[in-house]
Amino acid sequence: MEKRYQQLQPEERLTIASLRQQGSSIRAMARIPRRSSSTVSRELARNCGPEHYASMPAQALSVARRATARRPAKLDPQAVTWRIVLTLLDWKWSPQQISGTLKRMYPNDSSQRDSRETIYTVKADLWVTYCR
Repeated sequence: MEKRYQQLQPEERLTIASLRQQGSSIRAMARIPRRSSSTVSRELARNCGPEHYASMPAQALSVARRATARRPAKLDPQAVTWRIVLTLLDWKWSPQQISGTLKRMYPNDSSQRDSRETIYTVKADLWVTYCR
């Protein structure tokens, strides 16, 4: 059976905070949510405030770190090109045709252009959403 890492959930952070306040050891804290003691130790080291560990600020810090660790999307759903790409995909244009059209529409603005690989990703995401 393959084990996959999963982020600590808010409930697990609450359990850790409660056990920490009771003075439990790191191994004892790890046993209850069935996590590795190294995971709990790392959580406490990353998110312990000046006085103590609190679950809500720890969750907020974790979400903020995760957001800054990811690259911003190349094709932003708030951008004008997003609507153009969606419309052209709806008209059954290929990603190569869309990419070439964007290059012609915005010859001097590389931020408004997207590669066919990016458009293939959008197309695949739309297909998965549509099929659900």
